[in-house]
Amino acid sequence: MVKKVPNPIDVHVGSRVRLRRMLVGMSQEKLGDQLGLTFQQIQKYEKGANRIGASRLFQISQILGVPVQFFFDDMPEDHKNQVEGFGESEAGPYVMDFVSSSEGLQLNRAFTRIEDGKVRKRLLDLVKSLSEEELANA
Repeated sequence: MVKKVPNPIDVHVGSRVRLRRMLVGMSQEKLGDQLGLTFQQIQKYEKGANRIGASRLFQISQILGVPVQFFFDDMPEDHKNQVEGFGESEAGPYVMDFVSSSEGLQLNRAFTRIEDGKVRKRLLDLVKSLSEEELANA
């Protein structure tokens, strides 16, 4: 049996649902309850395994407090005019995977709490330096 590969647009929209849900501190179960769904259905939406219909996407946008367009923001250019296909962009999914991970979310929250721009810049320089060192040692 051939495994069906999710459409990249559905994956992108689902990852944006997950990102926003995590940013507002809401569990899959709570979002599911508000939509009358199980948390497993929310998981399928977030992975792109199940497509989110227009009315359901509108409901999700209302619950999460963002316009519907939010779920399509930052979509890779190669997917914007795509009707069919399963190609992946170079960095898009990896960035979204990191940003919506627990570590990425914690890092993002902590970084945005730093008010001094010079401190943020020095921290960014440190991270770049560490990643370059890691790459050189690999």
